[in-house]
Amino acid sequence: MISLTDNAVSAVRKAIAKSGKNGAGFRIMIENGGCSGFIYKIGLDPNPREDDEVVEAADVKIFIDPRSKPLLEGLKVDFVEEIGRSGFSFDNPNAKEKCNCGKSFC
Repeated sequence: MISLTDNAVSAVRKAIAKSGKNGAGFRIMIENGGCSGFIYKIGLDPNPREDDEVVEAADVKIFIDPRSKPLLEGLKVDFVEEIGRSGFSFDNPNAKEKCNCGKSFC
């Protein structure tokens, strides 16, 4: 199960409102790449794909493809705003190691 913090839910809601894609979902997926092997890819999709799993956190729909699902089990997504940086952060119990920049994992 994927969970979003209140800050992440708020950030996704704002992104959906700004995009004009009312009813869109928050896609989270894993792709090969980065320093450590896997990177997170996120975005807004108007609809789930045929084989997606759809999870809801608050009233935000999360779309997960079958390939990414095993690597995202237990994922907690937050949105952080600090001096010099803002963005989503991922606390993934499946990540054995993270790279120094924090953008990828293995």
